[in-house]
Amino acid sequence: MVTIRAAVVGDGAEVARVYVASSNDGFGELMPVMVLDGGRVARWSKTVADGNWWVAEIDNTIAGFVGIGPSRDPVDPELGELDTIAVDSPYWRRGVGTALMEKALEQLAAQYDEAIVWTLANYPQAQTFYTKTGWTLTTQTRNDGHQVSYRRTF
Repeated sequence: MVTIRAAVVGDGAEVARVYVASSNDGFGELMPVMVLDGGRVARWSKTVADGNWWVAEIDNTIAGFVGIGPSRDPVDPELGELDTIAVDSPYWRRGVGTALMEKALEQLAAQYDEAIVWTLANYPQAQTFYTKTGWTLTTQTRNDGHQVSYRRTF
């Protein structure tokens, strides 16, 4: 069973581990291999301490995480952003991503009228997931077309 709870500073190391592992397992050739190091753990510890981050646990193990905030691209405090959602590969297809997305959407809807999320172009797994969870592909791209955006209205 998946349990969602607010992330705390002490989750930083596990969140960093999940981020690196899920990126390396999921993106394959689309992104350079990431390394888990002290700097990345420190950044994630600080990030999750800022609030608006949640972790998913299965049997007291962090299986994934999600975070939201105001849009950074475009910079717009009235537009929400799904910052990051990541699930450790042993927990793929077990409802973790869906549970995290439900939490993120609930929180986004409470704070914003509309939200944006950016993902890699040519990454069908994410694109299918976003579409299935109510996001709509836009014509906005960035990084020379390597990323595409989805929007959702609440």
